[in-house]
Amino acid sequence: MRENRVLCLSSLVLFLLFVNGINGENPYRFYDWKVTYGYIYPLGIKQQVIMINGQFPGPQIDCVTNDNLVISVHNYLNEPFLLSWNGLQNRRNSYQDGMPGTTCPIPPRRNYTYVLQAKDQIGSFFYFPSINLHKASGGYGAIRIYSRPRIPVPFPPPAGDFTVLAGDWYKKSHRQLMHMLERGRNIRMPDGLLINGRGWNGYTFTVEQGRTYRFRISNVGISTSINFRIAGHRLKLVEVEGTHTMQSSYTSLDIHLGQSYSVLVTADQPPDDYYVVVSSRFTKPVLTTTAVLHYRNSWKKVSGPLPRGPTTQIGWSLNQAHSIRMNLTASGPRPNPQGSYHYGMIKLQRTIVLANSAAYINGRQRYAINSVSYVQADTPLKLADYFNIPGVYYSNSMPSSPSWRPAYQQTAVLQTDYRTFIEMVFQNQEDTVQSYHIDGYAFFVVGMDGGQWTPRSRASYNLRDAVTRSTVQVYPKAWTAVYMSLDNVGMWNIRSENWIRQYLGQQFYMRVYTNSHSWRDEYPIPKNALLCGRARGRHTRPM
Repeated sequence: MRENRVLCLSSLVLFLLFVNGINGENPYRFYDWKVTYGYIYPLGIKQQVIMINGQFPGPQIDCVTNDNLVISVHNYLNEPFLLSWNGLQNRRNSYQDGMPGTTCPIPPRRNYTYVLQAKDQIGSFFYFPSINLHKASGGYGAIRIYSRPRIPVPFPPPAGDFTVLAGDWYKKSHRQLMHMLERGRNIRMPDGLLINGRGWNGYTFTVEQGRTYRFRISNVGISTSINFRIAGHRLKLVEVEGTHTMQSSYTSLDIHLGQSYSVLVTADQPPDDYYVVVSSRFTKPVLTTTAVLHYRNSWKKVSGPLPRGPTTQIGWSLNQAHSIRMNLTASGPRPNPQGSYHYGMIKLQRTIVLANSAAYINGRQRYAINSVSYVQADTPLKLADYFNIPGVYYSNSMPSSPSWRPAYQQTAVLQTDYRTFIEMVFQNQEDTVQSYHIDGYAFFVVGMDGGQWTPRSRASYNLRDAVTRSTVQVYPKAWTAVYMSLDNVGMWNIRSENWIRQYLGQQFYMRVYTNSHSWRDEYPIPKNALLCGRARGRHTRPM
C-alpha cells in the first residue's frame, strides 16, 4: 500500500514536470499533513480545535519564489475538509485553489495531494480551512515566500523572523456557530482574541537588544478587524501581501480580516519585557489580548498599563490606509523594479461595481452582493466547466453593477475575459467595515473614500504607486476601487473575509475565460482530482 502511494506520488510529480515545463531550478518541497481534532484552553475553557500534525496553528510553509509545494492532506476528522491558500495565486491552476467552487472536499479517512507553485510571488500569507465554518476552529497556518538569493530585498536581513497569526475567537465550536446560522440566529461578538493560538500573555517573542526583527502579522479571524502594536516600539512597514512598501513608521497598524503585513521592529529600548497588543477595531466593547516581547537580558516580568490604540475611529484607519504605498524602486519576485508596471497608463476595458447588503430571505438572515446571495452548488463549478455539466451554474448570473432589487439566492458567476484590464469598485452602504478577498490575483488599490462612488471619483485615484494586494477593506458608507489585469485563467472566488457573511451568501465566483485550450494559459485538471456531486463517476484524464 505504501509502495503504491509513493509510486503514485512520484508519477504525479514526473507528470507535472512535463506539463509545467518545470526543471531542477525550481525545487520541490514535500509536506505530509494529518488533520485531526484536538483540545486546548485558549480562553480558559477546554475547546475542541482543528489541528494539523498535532499543531494549532498548523505547520508553517517556508518556500522560495517559484518553488513547487506538494502537500498531502489526510483527513482524520469525521466530516469533509478542504484547505485554501489565502494570497497564493495558483497561476493557471484554479483546480488547486481549495474553495468549494473549484475543489471537492476531502472525505473523512481520505487524503488529497495538492500540487502548488509559488509562481512569481514573495511575501507573507496563510492557509485556512474553507468549508463549514471550520476556520472558527483553527486549521490555519502561515505561508512565507522568500525572495530568490539573487533578487535584492530593500532592507538588511533581520536578526529573526516571527509569525503572528492573530484574530478573534469564539467559545462555541464551528458546529454550534453553523447551527445558529442555519436556524437564522445572529452570532454576536467574539469571546476574545488569540495570538498564535494563545490567550493573554500566552506567547513570547524573544529578542536581543539593538537588533532588528521582522514580524509577519495576519488577521486569521472570522469577524473582526484588529489593531497591532508593541509597547515602546515603532513598526516599520516593509511588505503587504507580497508587495514591498515605502518604509513608513507607525505606532500601530490596523489589519482587517484576511490581511497580512510585515513590519521591522528594532529592539532599541532598555532591557525589559514589553506588551505585544492586539485589540479589536470598530467594536463595543473593545476586545484585547497580549503576548510578550522579551529582551534576552531582561529579568523583569511584563507589567504596567497597555499601550493605548485606536478603537472605533474610521478616519484614523482611512488615513493610515492612504499612507501605505508601493516602493517603486524595490524588486519584487523578479529583479525588475515593482514600479516598472505602469498600471495607471493602461486603458480600462470594463468597470464592475459591487455593492454588499444585508437581507432577509424566506425569513432568515442572508448577505448579498448586487442583490445576489450565493448558494453553494452540489458540484464544484470548475469541474462543471471541465465536464460540461449543465445546470450547475449559469454564466453572467452575477450582475456587474447594483440593481438595488430585493435580494435573491443564486449560484452566482461573473463572466470575464482573459487578458482584459478592469476596474472593480466595492461599494459599502452598510455601517460596518467590509473586507474582500479575490483568489488568484493581486490588484492595485487605487482609491478609497467615503460616500457613493461615481466616475468622477477617479479624479482621486492613485495611478502611480498604489500597493498591490489580494485583500482590501471597505469602510462604512464608503467605497474602494481596484485595478486588475485578468491574466490568470480559471474560476476564482471573490468573497467577504467576514466568514459569517461569506457563509450566508456574500461571495461569488469570477470565471476568467479563454477559448484557448493551451496549457500555456491553463493547466489541465489534476490526474488525482477528487470528483464529487454530478462529477462523481467521471474520469479526469490519462497520465
